[in-house]
Amino acid sequence: MNMKVPVRVGTEHPLVVGVDGSEPSLRAVGWAADEAALRGMRLRLVYACLWDRYEGAALARDFGVPSARVLPQDVVEAAAERARDRQPGLEVSCEVVFEEPEYALVHEGRQAAALVVGSRGRSGLAELLLGSVSLTVAANAGCPVIVLRNNHRDRATPPDGGHVVLGVGEDANDSAAVRFAFDEARHRGAVLEAVRAWRCPTHEASGHVSPADDLAVPHEEHAEKVLAQALRNTPPDIELRRRTVEGHARRVLVDASRDADLLVVGARRHEGHFGLQLGRIAHAALHHSMCPVAVVPQQA
Repeated sequence: MNMKVPVRVGTEHPLVVGVDGSEPSLRAVGWAADEAALRGMRLRLVYACLWDRYEGAALARDFGVPSARVLPQDVVEAAAERARDRQPGLEVSCEVVFEEPEYALVHEGRQAAALVVGSRGRSGLAELLLGSVSLTVAANAGCPVIVLRNNHRDRATPPDGGHVVLGVGEDANDSAAVRFAFDEARHRGAVLEAVRAWRCPTHEASGHVSPADDLAVPHEEHAEKVLAQALRNTPPDIELRRRTVEGHARRVLVDASRDADLLVVGARRHEGHFGLQLGRIAHAALHHSMCPVAVVPQQA
């Protein structure tokens, strides 16, 4: 889709949540309310829909009432009530936009500190469409996009602060994803676990894995150098753990997500390029992560 937008990471803008009236959407609102409170941000709820075409009738069926009794404003008002109940005193605004959700949310991302979306919405056709929306928004927005999978915990942070996992890529030097992960760890009081995957072609061919093997040493050392370079400006108030792991980056990060509260990955945005701009690692994380995934864009 032709959605060329500027890439930026800001803190003065609101945290925007895409809502659709589903229970997963309302759980995402609760999660986002926690996140907004942690960061001292305003929360903006956006319901983007094609109401006359199918949204109104679908919600009416879900609620078991005549379609004339369900209004789009009801959707965002219910979400706003959930947010205020979760975080009393949080500044919350809401809006209904009669537009394709992916276009509306990417547009909202231009003035957002970050976007929060669920990976799925209501059942049936709408669920498939909303799954596509979350992927499209993550691949095109100019701000970080946090996708909450259906298996996510109900709160942004556990009582003990938890930990954030950062996937460190080859070109992570001074990247927006690294800076975003620093901010998330600081606001949450969480441990930041930076992970760099590496592979030894000889091991892949033989099926033999031995990190002490002389052939593997240069690959592991290179991974350690990339990790050190990416993290050289780590703020002193962040508890940092560094880890290099042999294996495919997609598998390594999905495994690391099992005990994490947030997985942060970068996505390159190429000037003049249209269509999905995620990369294989971010794409795999969105589909298989066991925790929420933050996709942070970086201009190539």
